[in-house]
Amino acid sequence: MYKHSLKDFDPDILNIIKKEQKRQEEGLEMIPSENFVSPAVLEALGSVLTNKYSEGYVGKRYYGGCEFVDEVETLAIERAKKIFGAEHVNVQPLSGAPANIAVYFALLKPGDIVLGMDLSHGGHLTHGHPVTSMAKIFNFIRYKTDANGKIDLDNLRAMALEHKPKIILVGYSAYSREIEYEKIKNIADEVGAITMADIAHIAGLIAGGVMNNPVPIFDVVTTTTHKTLRGPRGGMIMCKAKLAKAIDKAVFPGLQGGPHENNIAAKAVAFKEALEPEFKEYAKQIVANAKILETEFLKMDYKLCFGGTENHLLLIDISNKGLSGKEAETALDKAGITTNKNMIPDDPRSPMDPSGIRLGTPALTTRGFKENEMLQVAKWIDEAIMNWKDKTKLDDIRAQVLELTKKFPLYPTL
Repeated sequence: MYKHSLKDFDPDILNIIKKEQKRQEEGLEMIPSENFVSPAVLEALGSVLTNKYSEGYVGKRYYGGCEFVDEVETLAIERAKKIFGAEHVNVQPLSGAPANIAVYFALLKPGDIVLGMDLSHGGHLTHGHPVTSMAKIFNFIRYKTDANGKIDLDNLRAMALEHKPKIILVGYSAYSREIEYEKIKNIADEVGAITMADIAHIAGLIAGGVMNNPVPIFDVVTTTTHKTLRGPRGGMIMCKAKLAKAIDKAVFPGLQGGPHENNIAAKAVAFKEALEPEFKEYAKQIVANAKILETEFLKMDYKLCFGGTENHLLLIDISNKGLSGKEAETALDKAGITTNKNMIPDDPRSPMDPSGIRLGTPALTTRGFKENEMLQVAKWIDEAIMNWKDKTKLDDIRAQVLELTKKFPLYPTL
């Protein structure tokens, strides 16, 4: 029987965990897809549910002893349905990419056409980028944004009429605007296409009531459970009842074996948090904080892709500032501000050294940052970019960042 703790048995791993916690505590986490889960979510993730194998679904498992994991999974499903108004929910996908892939295999045959958003215009790898395995099986046609940075619905309709896709897919990883789901549903109906939305980035904003909800409108909606939804790293599929059997079969046994019930328990905890009144205030503050950054960066002559933001993120073309996105990411890291380099629409540079950076407000909002703090954050970002070669200046910003973060602690010390 095990008698050792992590501290006693593996201090090397414990020390690395402590260093990572220190990094999170002492810096400004601004990657839009990252967030900080609650202690309750962490507790569920580290629970004895990790010991239980439970292939199958509630009431239809291939193992005995699943009566309590059935209760956990049922709670997670019921809460997700309540949040989003879903007819059917599968909480077993291990992450967002497997959720998308499961939908493809459930609803498509090899060679079928999917009309999805181009990666460089804000889409996601799993929406049909040529480097992915799915692009070798299905035929992805990619639409882009127009000169004003918006999804051109007239162009989208023309492409749908020309290519007759089996699925019209919307959603993004770097697009900062709202989506008109009703209008896209009308286009899909015109060509007989299935509607699919990937809300991985904005699920928390939808749950908080500050962005449009595609779940009652679209045939199938996928999401991650981390990012703005502020749960554990995982995926989820919501769909119309008519698609439930095909979706469930594609997840298990099609792509996955035993679900991670400790993760599903943590999802259930996060969903309960999303049903609390405080979550709506958190979602509103995410957008308010992003709008402060938008206003300040425009004052400082930054090029904001898509013209600004209506959600939690900003994609910024910094080519007019004399450095690349990679160089900006590195400078900001040295200043204690974590962002990520990112391609801009039709970027002439490479993905590993692009023209832009992507940043967002979910994690800072979780810590309690509001408008006044965001004004200071914008100033520091600009100073770091404008002085990206000046180590002394970057060190000075980092020291100021540290003083601010002390006022917004995350977790008890390990």
